[in-house]
Amino acid sequence: MLAMTHAAFCRGCLLALATLSIAAEAALPEPVLRSVREAGIAPESVALWVGAANGGEPLMQHNAEQPMNPASVMKLLTTQAALDLLGPAYTWKTRAWLGGELRDGRLAGDMLIAGSGDPALSWDRLGEWLRDWRARGLREIRGDVVIDRSLIPAPAKPATQFDESPHRAYNARPDAFLVNFGALSLRLSAPAANGGVSAVSLIPASPLRIVNRLKASDGACVDWRNALRGSLQAEGAGFVLTLDGKFAASCGEKVYNLAVDDSQRWAGMVLRAQWQELGGSWSGQVRTAALPAGLGAPFSQWESPPLPEVLRDMDKWSNNVMARLVFLGLGNDGSGAPLSVERTQARLLPWMSQQGLDPTQWIFENGSGLSRSERSTAAQLGALLRAAWKSPRMPEFLAAQPVIGADGTMRKRLPDTPLSGRGYVKTGSLDGVKTVAGYVLDENGQWKAFALLMNHPRANGGEAVVDALLGWLYASRKAG
Repeated sequence: MLAMTHAAFCRGCLLALATLSIAAEAALPEPVLRSVREAGIAPESVALWVGAANGGEPLMQHNAEQPMNPASVMKLLTTQAALDLLGPAYTWKTRAWLGGELRDGRLAGDMLIAGSGDPALSWDRLGEWLRDWRARGLREIRGDVVIDRSLIPAPAKPATQFDESPHRAYNARPDAFLVNFGALSLRLSAPAANGGVSAVSLIPASPLRIVNRLKASDGACVDWRNALRGSLQAEGAGFVLTLDGKFAASCGEKVYNLAVDDSQRWAGMVLRAQWQELGGSWSGQVRTAALPAGLGAPFSQWESPPLPEVLRDMDKWSNNVMARLVFLGLGNDGSGAPLSVERTQARLLPWMSQQGLDPTQWIFENGSGLSRSERSTAAQLGALLRAAWKSPRMPEFLAAQPVIGADGTMRKRLPDTPLSGRGYVKTGSLDGVKTVAGYVLDENGQWKAFALLMNHPRANGGEAVVDALLGWLYASRKAG
């Protein structure tokens, strides 16, 4: 009797699930549902929210309250929080002091640097700062360059590897003095004069030795990054870089970015190469140590670009390590206390409630979306987009997002369609995750906000689903 009751109960469960699935499918716009089915994605693994950007009842909801992994769409929250809490004039200030007497261009001691967590300290900006050192009369450093990294402490234990590609630039980790996003950039081209593949560093860094085992291949230039492997090993004061894999000749020239796991060594290599180019000399090394209190006015200060410019680089190209540094920076109260996700959350959560968001519907790990644990819902992302639209910082928020068919991660999407230039769309992608959220100006001149989340083993094949949604938002009268 128990077995029969259990079987009947299970049949009831299956009937209920089937009914829910049919209802869920019916909630998706027809062209979107068709694309979802063609991609082999279960409709219940898709969440969608659509509404007028300026408010009112949602125009379309499908699984909108279901927590899902938002991937890089999480950067939208980091962006709006930074604009509102830090302000559009905010900059990161990195300071340097002389640790000895400067006489006749020679520093008899160390150069002392306090890392600020600057997300935008590219190699060329570092070079500009070094020019300021030279302009202030410094020519020779007879000691070390000592960097205080205590603002962003190294984890007590090695961080868990996100995926099987630790060399990929998106895996770079935050640091208080992060040079060039923690990445080495190479220009690859094939075929080289010897029939192989040329690999040239685009960043002045010394000493760097490249062991190039890349082989040129025939065929189309498809998913070329995943056909390459790069590994960095310490060698003296620098690195030896070993490159393996195949590179299609049809790719022409490409820029290949590799994460550098040793921020201290990498900073020393880039600093040394550019200092020598400027005619400076330096006999010491780079080392990490806490700086003494009471140093007084700095010898030189580097100021980052203002926050909106940093956010444009971060969002348009979905730079994960920049987002992680901005997210940590939200917890900076100016006291010099070490930054952490916990400190950021203590400031972020009350702000979220003030914006009409429900903090209990969000899970944070690093604020970049490069995470398996971060969560939000399509409805919460819709509420965030509406809050940003009504914010005084709306122009800066929009300017940070990729434009359909024009720039950033959307530059190749729908370029020769009526949608080109008519939407700001943040994209996100992880294995099994495909997401988009933003705004579209429809054919009637009305701005629509939307969030689409797909969490499914076949989600990465959902590009056509995204295109179908954008087309529907633009053309459908039902969407308006």
